Amino acid sequence: MQNKINLLNLNQKALDQFFNELDEKSFRTKQLMKWIYKDHVFDFDQMLNLSKKLREKLNEIACIEFPEVVSKNHALDGVIKWVIKTGGENHIEMVYIPEKERGTLCISSQVGCALACTFCSTGYQGFNRNLSTAEMIAQVLIANLHLNPVGKRISNVVFMGMGEPMLNEEAVYSTCDLLLDDLSFGLSRRRVTISSSGVVPALERMSERVPVSLAISLHAPNDALRDELVPINKKYPIEALMKACDVYLNAGTQERHILFEYVMLKGVNDSSEHAQQLAKLLKGVSAKVNLIPFNPFPQSDYQTSSVRAIDNFQDILSSKGIRTMTRRTRGEDVDAACGQLAGKVQDKTKRSDARRN
Repeated sequence: MQNKINLLNLNQKALDQFFNELDEKSFRTKQLMKWIYKDHVFDFDQMLNLSKKLREKLNEIACIEFPEVVSKNHALDGVIKWVIKTGGENHIEMVYIPEKERGTLCISSQVGCALACTFCSTGYQGFNRNLSTAEMIAQVLIANLHLNPVGKRISNVVFMGMGEPMLNEEAVYSTCDLLLDDLSFGLSRRRVTISSSGVVPALERMSERVPVSLAISLHAPNDALRDELVPINKKYPIEALMKACDVYLNAGTQERHILFEYVMLKGVNDSSEHAQQLAKLLKGVSAKVNLIPFNPFPQSDYQTSSVRAIDNFQDILSSKGIRTMTRRTRGEDVDAACGQLAGKVQDKTKRSDARRN
C-alpha cells in the first residue's frame, strides 16, 4: 500500500486529472467523491456504479487510507478529543466542541511546531513534519463517522490544533478546497478558519488562493513584547503583519473580518496600557479580539490573568469600539480546549494542555 495513491490527498481538480490519466471520464470524480464524503464508503469493491475494470485498477494503484485513532475521550460538557497516530511515535490531537447552534472541529496541520512561542507547549516539543492533505481531511472524516450516527454534525472547521498552517500551505489549501467543495463537505467560506501566527508571505498568498476565514495569533500589541512571546515576529513584525491583514481584508468581493487571538498572561500582556496599545493598533480594522485564558503547563512559568484583569482589558477595548469576546474553557476534564492541542513527537512527553494560538 506504500506506493499506492491515497485518494484523500486529492481535491476535485486533482481527482479529475487522476481519472483523465486513467482514460476515464470526469464524471468518475463526482461518483468517487460521493462514495467517500457522502456515503462514507472506502472500499472500491463496494462502489458498484464504477465499472469492474475500474474498481480492479483502483485496487492496484490507489487506496483510501486513514491514520490510526489511538484514543477518543468524552468530556462532561460534550467536548470530544481524539488522539491520532501519524506514524512512528508521532501523535496529533483534534477536538470537537458542540454548541447550541454549531459544532466546531479543531484540527492539526503539523506534527509539532517550529515557531517556539514561549507560552506554547507544542512549541517546546519542536517540529517533526507537515501533515498531508489526507491526514488533515481524515481528521474530519473520522469525526463525522463518530458524530453522524448520533445526530451530531460539524458546522465549522478550524485549523487551530498543532502546527502553523501557513508553513504547510499547499496541503492546507487542498484541504480547504475539499472542506468547501459541495461534492465533499460543502462548508461555507466563513465556517472554515485558518489560524496563523503571522507568516506574512503565506498570508498574502492565502488571500487569493482560499477565501476562508482568518484568525491571527497576536498576543501582544507591540513588537518588543511580541518578539518575546511569538518569535516569528522578529522576521515579520507587526507592521508587516497588519499590511498582510489589510491585503486579506481587501481581497475578493465579499466582506471579510479577522479574529485576533490574544492569550491573557498575568503581568505580561494584560495591563491597561497593553489594552490601549491594542485598541490603537486595531483602530479601523474589521476585526474582533478573542481574549483567551492561558492554560498553564509544566515547562512554562506563565500564569493566566485574573478575571478582573481580563474584564478590565475587555472594557477598554470595547470603549474604543473594538469588538471582543472571551473564550470560555471547554473540555477541561480531557485537556481538550480548542487551540490547546499537543501531541507526542518522537520520544518527547505528550501533553494535551498546549496553546498554539
